[in-house]
Amino acid sequence: MPLITRGQIVAFGGGGFAMEPDNPLLDDYALSLCRRSRPRVCLIPTASGDAQPWVDRFYDSFDDGRCEPSHLTLFHRTVTDLHAFLCDQDLLYVAGGNTVNLLAVWRAQGLAEVLPDVLARGTVACGVSAGGLCWFERGITDSYGPGLNPLTDGLGFLPGSFCPHFDSESKRLESFRGFVRDTGLPGIGADDGVGLHYRDGQLVRVVSSRPDARAWRLEPAEGEVEMREVGTEYLGNAGGG
Repeated sequence: MPLITRGQIVAFGGGGFAMEPDNPLLDDYALSLCRRSRPRVCLIPTASGDAQPWVDRFYDSFDDGRCEPSHLTLFHRTVTDLHAFLCDQDLLYVAGGNTVNLLAVWRAQGLAEVLPDVLARGTVACGVSAGGLCWFERGITDSYGPGLNPLTDGLGFLPGSFCPHFDSESKRLESFRGFVRDTGLPGIGADDGVGLHYRDGQLVRVVSSRPDARAWRLEPAEGEVEMREVGTEYLGNAGGG
């Protein structure tokens, strides 16, 4: 599938309502991108196997009058026309979990096929961990069991490779370095609390819910990997949102 050129996606390295229930900065940032003042927000918990705790936490956080929350289950699907349903949403919030299973179910159910047009029509997408990785071409994942393994068949809506939880899981940094070195292709890692905001396939802003959280760009260079910090805006600063 070719890279999309239209639409907005915010990939979280970690954080959001499930990881930071008392710190809504990343979620508020995603909401601020929506076209309606009281947006329709849909949780897609596929990566968790449509786990009820994810759904419960979502409604605990979003059913407060600031938006109209809903959720889309695909293991017990009730929505017939996915395209129409998703186009009626302002924000798709993709849960974390197993990225490989998410991709398989989305493709089998036809969700992956309709998403490019949904995003091009103005619905914003965001997601944490697996919900951030799925949009990219490549990355590393723990979806296959213990350890980290290459993922090379992401949706490809965003270019390059991605690694979430860059600061909180000790093996990710070196595993991702090795992945970038072996593929010879660049990637970006995001600490927990970091959101990468893409518009039309281009990274336009990097924001964080934590003062010290950062994003990192990794580039292959003569058999080694160069890693440099990407400018990150802490949303807790006055006027930072």
